[in-house]
Amino acid sequence: MERECGSKKTLFSEEELQEISGVIVGDDYVEVMCGCTSHRYGDAIARLRVFSDGDLQITCQCTPACHEDKLSPAAFEKHSERETSRNWRNNVWVFIEGDKVPLSKTVLLKYYNQTLKNNSNGSKVTHRDEFVGCSKCGKERRFRLRSRGECRKHHDALAEPNWKCCDYPYHKITCDEEEERVSRKVYKGCTRSPSCKGCTCCVCFGCNLCRFADCNCQTCLDFITNTKPI
Repeated sequence: MERECGSKKTLFSEEELQEISGVIVGDDYVEVMCGCTSHRYGDAIARLRVFSDGDLQITCQCTPACHEDKLSPAAFEKHSERETSRNWRNNVWVFIEGDKVPLSKTVLLKYYNQTLKNNSNGSKVTHRDEFVGCSKCGKERRFRLRSRGECRKHHDALAEPNWKCCDYPYHKITCDEEEERVSRKVYKGCTRSPSCKGCTCCVCFGCNLCRFADCNCQTCLDFITNTKPI
């Protein structure tokens, strides 16, 4: 078992991690070996990073030529060409004492589940403003995400590859209008710090405000599926 120890935040106890293969303890994360099995192509091996804010990031190592990085578990499951996807909690596994054990049966989802529980139980979630770029002129337009309706407008705009300035939902604009100054763009509405670049107070990993049961995109499907009781 690999270790990088020092004066680092303890996300899991030594006992919780001792049987998991390939553990590396970083400054603000724990990294382990993981994988997903395709009946056709076999095991896709990767590295999973678990962060205290609930974020899960996977770096794929399925082949030496693969450069897929910072994948969500659902995206990694799809990348590995798992036949029965959309159930990454059970399809993505780690090695514990040499056996493949689904993430759902490990302690590694503790912070992810806690974040989902807090968000789905109706706790106050502050979504920072986001920008969508015009496919024609490349200028970025601001979207506020303070209500479910505003979140849906941003969600739909982001999903549209040919979104243009003329599609801006709040008022009529054209590509001729100037975009916000760079010095203004840094202010996105975080309640902790006005010029925050992204923190647990303003970055949401999915909640009932910004995920939609009637949407067929992978992000919404993953949220709806994985917030159901195990």
